[in-house]
Amino acid sequence: MRIVDISLPISPSLPVWPGDPPVRIEKLSLISEGADANVSQISCGVHMGTHVDAPSHFIDSGLGVETLALEVLVGPTYVLDLIGVDVIDAGTLREAAIPDGVERILFKTRNSMYWAGGIQTFQEDFVAVDLSGAEWLVEKKIKLVGVDYLSVAPFDAGVPTHQTLLRHGVVIVEGLDLSSIEAGWYDLACLPLKIIASDGAPARAVLMSE
Repeated sequence: MRIVDISLPISPSLPVWPGDPPVRIEKLSLISEGADANVSQISCGVHMGTHVDAPSHFIDSGLGVETLALEVLVGPTYVLDLIGVDVIDAGTLREAAIPDGVERILFKTRNSMYWAGGIQTFQEDFVAVDLSGAEWLVEKKIKLVGVDYLSVAPFDAGVPTHQTLLRHGVVIVEGLDLSSIEAGWYDLACLPLKIIASDGAPARAVLMSE
């Protein structure tokens, strides 16, 4: 079985959403300085790097990330190549060759080239799902949607897309690196940290294929 890590490496150089706390990693003790063990401390926001959004991220009465069903976060997943589009709207999705029976879908766009190129500054013009695209995904009963930048929604219109998906129980995975992934079927495993009552959590995500 081939296993490919599609999560972003965590370091202080990782871009974060404007206004979110940057990643800080501090060495608290070092063997080289006489300590018995190396011990580090990390400080960051929960929507850092590859992460999963909980309903409470955009819905005040929504549940936390620890309530998300693991059976949605693990299972057959389709990667859709949308390298040539600027926005993922209903028209784009209707015209795309999405197979029947898809419940989990990951969108590979030009965003993944930011990760492949090592771009360390936040990019506002990333490709995202607009409201019509979110409504289409809900209509088609998609259970999980993953995107290859730090938000499923456009930079200047975050609320409608997030609320539409989260209110209908669609799990959102953001910050994927799909630069080395070809379109097609895979098995996804994406496990967010079990942080009680949190509006999101960092995750390790992998795709598996024969």
